[in-house]
Formats: sequence, C-alpha cells, structure tokens
Amino acid sequence: MEHDSDDAGAGASDAPRPPSGAPANMADVARVAGVSIATVSRALRDVPGVGDATRDRVRKVAEELSYVISPEASSLSRRETGRVAVVMPRIDVWFYSTMLSGLERALRSEGIDVLVYQVDGPSERGAFVRDLPARRKVDAVILAALPLSPEQRDRLDLLGVPMVIAGGQARGLPHVDVDDRAMARAAVDHLIAEGHRDIAMVRTSDTDATPWDADLLRVAGYREALAAAGIEERPELLVTEPYGVDSGTRAVERLLALDRPPTAVFGYSDEIAAAVAVGAQRHGLRVPEDLSVIGVDGHPMAELFGLSTLDQNVERQAEEAAGIAVRLIRGEPGTRSVRVRHRFVDRGSVRPPRGS
Repeated sequence: MEHDSDDAGAGASDAPRPPSGAPANMADVARVAGVSIATVSRALRDVPGVGDATRDRVRKVAEELSYVISPEASSLSRRETGRVAVVMPRIDVWFYSTMLSGLERALRSEGIDVLVYQVDGPSERGAFVRDLPARRKVDAVILAALPLSPEQRDRLDLLGVPMVIAGGQARGLPHVDVDDRAMARAAVDHLIAEGHRDIAMVRTSDTDATPWDADLLRVAGYREALAAAGIEERPELLVTEPYGVDSGTRAVERLLALDRPPTAVFGYSDEIAAAVAVGAQRHGLRVPEDLSVIGVDGHPMAELFGLSTLDQNVERQAEEAAGIAVRLIRGEPGTRSVRVRHRFVDRGSVRPPRGS
C-alpha cells in the first residue's frame, strides 16, 4: 500500500477546532488531522492510497468532531447512475480512439453509458480537476493514460467514486497497463540482435511539459537495452520532436544530417515509425535495406507500411479496465490490477546493417 505523505502530520491534532455547536465539515477534519481534504475523502471511503496510521487518525478526528458525510456524498457510492466517465487528453489519436471504442463497447454490454471528457493541455486538465464536472453524474471514472500531477490526482478523489487507470498506473489505484519498459527493450534488443549499433530513438514532446509515464519508461527501456549490450549511448540519436503527423519525418532530417547517421530507428509509436519510413524514402533510402525501423503500438498503419512492432493490445486493455470499473461499481470481487502482455509482430522491417 502506498502511504500518503500526510502521515507526517501525526501531531496536528492541536489545530483549532470548529466553533462550538457548528457542524464540522471535511475541511475541519483535514485541518485537525493535519492532512489534505483529498486524504480525508480517501480515508473515510476506505480507498487505496492512505497509510494505516493516517487512516486511523482521520477516522478518530472525524469521530471527535462528530463529522458526518452528507447524505448526498455518502450515496454516491451506493446509487448507480448507470454512467461511467472516461477522461483522456485527446480523442483524435489512434491509441485513445481505440481505447475509447473498446471501453464504450464493453461498458455498453453491461448496460452502462459513457460520458467522455477530453482534457487536452494543462489548462483543460486543471479546469477539469478544479470544477469536477463529472461529480454526482457517474458511478466511476476511468482515466485513459492521462498525465496528471499528484495534486490533480488528489483533487480527483473528491469525486467520491471509484477510479480506474487505463494504460498506466499510479498511487495504488486499480489499473490496467502494459510493460512499456519491456516493450522498448524488446524492440531495441531485436535491432541489436540483427547487428545494429547506431540505433536512434524518435519520440515526441508534450507541449505542456507534463511527464508521460509511457514515454519515460520507453526511453528508459531504450537506454537499458543499449547498456546491456555494451553499446555507448549517443545523445544525438535520442531525438525529440513536437507532436504532429510529421514528427518522424522531421526527426529523419536531423538524423541523416549527422556525421554518423543511425542504421536503425526505434519509434516511440507506430505512427512515428511510419513517418520515419516516409522520411527515409524521401531521401532515397529503402526500409529495411538502408534503414531498419521498428515501432510500438499495434497500429493498423504499421501493417500497411510493413513495419515490425510491439503490439500493446489496446482493445484488451480497454476490456480489462471496463471490467474492473464494473466490479468496483457493483461491489463484486475480482482482480483490481491487470498487466496486459505485449506481442512482437515481425514484418521484416529490420535487417542487418548494410555492409555488416
């Protein structure tokens, strides 16, 4: 169990009490217990992410203050609205549209409707967690690979309903994910096994500088594979381009301008890998004869371009996340965390470097 940082406030019981006769609220409990409002919410609802000592302290303070959760709030976990909120940074990208399609299909089969919230960029994410538009409207929330700060995740706890993370994990919440680090290592290991030593990785940057777990893990896997093979990492081969359909082609321009260009490229996604292949062809290079390319995702585009990939089975992730949400809503037993296996799909886009 992950322990909340508010465990450090064990001596906070000397904080001012609410005026005599005035009903206590959640903010009063948080102040006296020396924790955040979100921690009080989690502790009183008995959800993961709170240490045992903190949970006991919050409950003791709530009892001392005669704090009672409002009927409206307490009914949130009992009254089914028949709806689940899906929150994602964008919909017009294959991963998210595929995830949304799978979630909607699986939830609809259980008689549950879906409310979709697209929160692209820091201002929209901040507004969503500040205003909590899904509050009192849904039975559960599914966060689809949504980058959030710890403070924003705490704020979401005030929704008062179960949360599930699809395509990642955080703070002990129920989740479904894949091993992004292992996928990256498998892709780069495949390139190394074919004799490549000058291996580039192309990724994109999120314009608001919010960390994306999948990106951090795939970069780590790329570096670990090189280190395990005794290959010195060349910083100029880790190329980052602003997000866009032409990210890969712009990256190729930079890579081919190097004194020692790479013989192989690992794309953070299949979309990037396909754009890399297009960029290489524009320069008269053939894939895989002159440049080997491999990606990650399982995107249909990879099949169209004949690119090898690590399929992360997005549809299966969606089905598992929907299943967890349904079980939480209905109080049914069952697995709360699932890691979906990836699958290597070899389409022959990797060959030994020319002249090896």
